[in-house]
Amino acid sequence: MKISRRNFLKTTALTSLYFAGFGAPAYTSQTKKNLVIIMLRGGMDGLCAIPIKGDKNFEKLRSKINLERTLKLTSDFDLHPALKTFKSLWDQNLSAAVHATNIPYTGRSHFDGQNLMESGGKIPYQEKTGWLGRGMKVAGLTGQGLALALPMPLLIRGVPMNNNYFPVGRSLPYPDTLELIKQAYKEHDEKLLSDNLEIILNRDFNNRSRDDAWILASSAGTELSKPDGPKVAVFEVDGFDTHAAQGATDGAHADCLSDYDNIVRSLKSSMSEEAFNNTLVLTLTEFGRTIKQNSSNGTEHGYGSAVLMAGGLVKKAQVHTDWPGLKKKELFEGRDLNSTIDSRAIYASAMSTVFDVDFKKITKEVFWGENLPNLSDKLFKA
Repeated sequence: MKISRRNFLKTTALTSLYFAGFGAPAYTSQTKKNLVIIMLRGGMDGLCAIPIKGDKNFEKLRSKINLERTLKLTSDFDLHPALKTFKSLWDQNLSAAVHATNIPYTGRSHFDGQNLMESGGKIPYQEKTGWLGRGMKVAGLTGQGLALALPMPLLIRGVPMNNNYFPVGRSLPYPDTLELIKQAYKEHDEKLLSDNLEIILNRDFNNRSRDDAWILASSAGTELSKPDGPKVAVFEVDGFDTHAAQGATDGAHADCLSDYDNIVRSLKSSMSEEAFNNTLVLTLTEFGRTIKQNSSNGTEHGYGSAVLMAGGLVKKAQVHTDWPGLKKKELFEGRDLNSTIDSRAIYASAMSTVFDVDFKKITKEVFWGENLPNLSDKLFKA
């Protein structure tokens, strides 16, 4: 059999699936809170997800990709119709958004931007750990993270004994085989690997297509609802780099938004009411998109975007923004929605709320003492 790169990845994926993750010890707090991060890779168009109302210049600049219909949010902002679950939660005061926000990165490289959105740093590739992993370490949450991605995302690195799961469409090894491997490593004092094999033997997840993210979300919701389950889950949604044929109500960008929405829907439906009421679901993306459509009816890499928030820990249904405006002089470099809120302040506030850690401690030990505003009381329930 000829070993192509694709076949190699298929045959080695199980190794990464089972041996890259780390186990979660029991969590005994009566008020277990969960944090779910959904990374929207490619550059989510915040102005497509949550378009501004009544801006004639904006509508002119996007004449081929304007939304034909929207869902109403506020007097100033609408919602993309693909975000049906988000709207349902909004009507229950269980979702909100922060608009005109981004990490402090003004370049337009996916590689650099995604590295910084996960590390929380300012210089690409300088940090070897992620802001979420460091936050978990500060909170003492060793081994209470679950990443539905391969390999372990940088975002959640920095705390030992986290776990990851990635479907590869193949059967699992027989339990007897796994047990033999476990015992072999146990005899040679490889306790860490032995412990991980114990997790595999007891894992409820089935192998599924990587395209069935909503099915994985359902399994994750079940795990997050368990008192001794993980407190943190990380998802990835690819495809937001819509340089051509972005679409409007339907199309490539709408499909990606629908993928996100399906994850949120599955989490909500699979979690107990108490668990969802103590859960916060946040998005992050490396940058937004340009205000003006290009000649291929798509958009280019931009700057400001939006953070979508859902779950019972959202304070109320609101679009939080210090809106910069869309006139040419108000745009970043005359072409992009500006960012007026450092999204790291949102993530620091979220970790402070969910992990019950002082905000100043989070900013000092996770974000190197950056002068970030505390948005906890404004955005989240205590």
